[in-house]
Amino acid sequence: MPELPPEDEARAAFYGLIARLFYAPPDPQLLGQLLHMGAFEEAGGDAEGRGKKLAQAWGAIVEACRTAFPVVLENEHTELFVGVGKADVTPYLTHYVIKYATDNPLVELRQQLARWGIARRENANEPEDHISGISEAMRFAIAVQHRSLEEQRAFFERFLYRGGIAFCGAVTASAKANFYRLVATFAREFLELEREAFETI
Repeated sequence: MPELPPEDEARAAFYGLIARLFYAPPDPQLLGQLLHMGAFEEAGGDAEGRGKKLAQAWGAIVEACRTAFPVVLENEHTELFVGVGKADVTPYLTHYVIKYATDNPLVELRQQLARWGIARRENANEPEDHISGISEAMRFAIAVQHRSLEEQRAFFERFLYRGGIAFCGAVTASAKANFYRLVATFAREFLELEREAFETI
């Protein structure tokens, strides 16, 4: 199987990181890894400086990791996405895109994942439309299955972009978000950069 181009390796890594951070709060090991990763070169050269915004958003996460306490991040993650009774922000992306009672994008998502041979882990309780699950599916499509850009674009536009942007907006608007406001800002800038890149193919 051919090696991935560096830009695709970076894309897959970003999707994987977004999936990991929204699935569970970072533990001390992950915090240390994020600190050692440091800054990265600005991605892209678009007129709006999207790559610069992404690099700045990443820098803000790294800086926050310097003084982060895992127990505080765990509490924030629970209050935002798990909650007692009702979470402050739902991480399930179909919630943000359903317009009519007859809409069922989760069924379409499951069908698409099945066509790609991607199955939910037996011990996973979350539906497939969790932001982490969809982001991990994109990582898998890029890094493991080497799906074409056309296939990636179709999946991104149908199942990730609109719901993901709305989800990130809900996180940044939450009064309970501190560290995760930075994560959501980074995720939003990355999704916007992806959208712009897909428009050129």
